[in-house]
Amino acid sequence: MKKNTRRFAVVAGAAAAAFGLTVAPASAVPSTVWTVTPTGAYTATNVGNIVLTATIPMTCTTSSASGTMNNATGNPATVANINAINFGTSASPCTSVLGSVTTVAVTPWTVVAQDYTAATGVTKGYIGNVKANVTAGACKFTVTGKASATYTNTGTNAGILAVSSVATGDLIVSSSPAPSNCGTVVTTATKPIFKGNYRIKAANGATPKIVGTNP
Repeated sequence: MKKNTRRFAVVAGAAAAAFGLTVAPASAVPSTVWTVTPTGAYTATNVGNIVLTATIPMTCTTSSASGTMNNATGNPATVANINAINFGTSASPCTSVLGSVTTVAVTPWTVVAQDYTAATGVTKGYIGNVKANVTAGACKFTVTGKASATYTNTGTNAGILAVSSVATGDLIVSSSPAPSNCGTVVTTATKPIFKGNYRIKAANGATPKIVGTNP
């Protein structure tokens, strides 16, 4: 009886080992290596209007940003920081049906790369760590979250960072601080949308390129 028990244990152990071999996890996909040329400081200027919609559209004809770009490894990976971003000027303020709009960004924001298509030279990702305090007329609220974006290396859209946060819930209206003097127009249930194009220039005047490769 003991001999049979030992034999069963050996057989069971061998089966378990074989099963373990068959279900062993596949090798992890190598992290994407992101190469930015050139790295370092950059500036960004809007191409066309920048629109933030939180129930009502708020339009900026002037917007600019600056920060630094860098090589990175990972997926997703941060390939740039947005250290400053401005919406409108005193001479050309952003507008809405509620009146002039003031948007004060709380930076840094990040530019995060997720996917690169070599055939088109387009990197898909998002603007992360977004936080901005918005005042439209008497209404005040804070927007946080992320905004989907693409960056194009070549062609007519070379150097364009296209922001389009169309996914519901990417951006939210913060409950802390809660919206003030907004009534039912802007509430914590409002899902803001941030859309617009920025042309990126490196400090030396070149159009930066972002390339993702897998080792």
